[in-house]
Amino acid sequence: MGFFSCFSSHERKASKKCRNNRTTRGHLPSSQSHKEPRAQPENPRKVTPEARNNRTTNNRDEGDKNIAAQTFTFRELASATNNFRQECLLGEGGFGRVYKGRLDKTGQIVAVKQLDRNGLQGNREFLVEVLMLSLLHHQNLVNLIGYCADGEQRLLVYEYMPLGSLEDHLLDLPPRQPPLPWFTRMKIALNAAKGLEYLHDKANPPVIYRDLKSSNILLDREYNAKLSDFGLAKLGPVGDRSHVSSRVMGTYGYCAPEYQRTGQLTVKSDVYSFGVVLLELITGKRAVDTTRSHEEQNLVTWADPIFKEPNRFSELADPLLRGDFPRKSFNQAVAVAAMCLQEDATIRPLIRDVVTALSYLWVEPETGLTSSQASSPSNQLKENPETNQSEITAKEREKAVAEAIAWGSKSRRNT
Repeated sequence: MGFFSCFSSHERKASKKCRNNRTTRGHLPSSQSHKEPRAQPENPRKVTPEARNNRTTNNRDEGDKNIAAQTFTFRELASATNNFRQECLLGEGGFGRVYKGRLDKTGQIVAVKQLDRNGLQGNREFLVEVLMLSLLHHQNLVNLIGYCADGEQRLLVYEYMPLGSLEDHLLDLPPRQPPLPWFTRMKIALNAAKGLEYLHDKANPPVIYRDLKSSNILLDREYNAKLSDFGLAKLGPVGDRSHVSSRVMGTYGYCAPEYQRTGQLTVKSDVYSFGVVLLELITGKRAVDTTRSHEEQNLVTWADPIFKEPNRFSELADPLLRGDFPRKSFNQAVAVAAMCLQEDATIRPLIRDVVTALSYLWVEPETGLTSSQASSPSNQLKENPETNQSEITAKEREKAVAEAIAWGSKSRRNT
C-alpha cells in the first residue's frame, strides 16, 4: 500500500507496549446478537510523528487523531489467553494463530491474533491493518480493539465472533453438522456485500479489500457477517486513475483474472472475489478443491458453462440443501454470481448494485418480506402517504434490478 511508516518511536518504548489487531474495525455493531461487553478505548491513541509519511488522504493529519485502538503489553495478552494455551486456539493460517481470550481489566471476550514472525503477514501488513481498521467503521467490518508491538511481538486484538468463519459452516462439513439454510446464506452474502460497499463507496479514498474469501467472513450468534483481515487492503484509484498497480497478492481461486495477469487492481477485482464467495454459498463447494475431478477442481471454471444455460442452474445447488429454497431466489442468486464473475471487469456490476439485487433475494421465510422491508420501521406505517410512495419506488427499483440481472445473464450467454 505504501502509505504507512513504521512505528519506530513506539518500538523504542516497546518493552511495555503492545498492539493488537486481528479483524476489522467497525462501529460497535448493533447486529452483534450476543452483546458481550466491549471495552472502549481508555486512551485514544495519537499516531507518532513518523506516521506523517502516510499520504492516504489530503487531510491525513486529522485522520491520525481519530485512531482509537488500544495498545496492550505482551504480558496482558498472554494473561488473557492463558499463555496462548492450545485449548484457547481458535484457528491458524499463513499469518499466524488466533486465540480466544478474556481481558483482565474489563472481562471482555476477544480474539487475539499472534502473527507468525516467519509468516505471510509482515510488519508492513501489520501496520496497514492497524491503521485501516482504526479508521474504518461499519457494522459489517469486524471491530479492532487494539494491538501489541512489544519488541518483535506483533499481535492484534479483535472483537470475538462466536460462530467463527463462514468457511466453518459452509465447506467440508462433518456428517452431523446441519447445512446453512438458504435464507441464512443470502443474509451472509448481503452483509458481506454491504461491507464491500462501505469500503468502495463510503470510505474516502476508496479501499480495495483484496482478500475476500469465506474464511475472512466472520459470523456472530445471529449469523450477521463481518469482513476481517485487512492486511492486504489497498487504497483504490482516485481522480482520473482507473486502477492502481500492485504486486499480485490474495488467495488463488478468488483473485480476479485481470489482476492476476497485469497486477492492475480496481474495485471490480473485489466484485469478482465476491462472486466466488457467492458461488460457494450457492454450491457448498470450495473455490479450489484438488480432491474433486479435474473438470470440477476450479469452481468458477466448472460453473461457467452452466451460467450460460439457465435451464441447468439447478446443477449448481448445494446437494445438502435438498432443494429447500425458492426457485426464483436461487436462479437470481446464480445470475448475480454470473454477473460478478464476468471475465471482462468492465461488465461486472458495482458492488452497490449487487447490494440492491441481494436485498430483494433474501425473503424472510416467516413474514414473506424482504430483509429491507422487514427491518424498515416505515413498513408498519402503510397508511402513511410517504410510505406508499416509498413502496412504489421500491417496486420500481426491484424491477430495475430484475432487468439488470436478466441483462447480465443474457450478456454472459452471448460471450
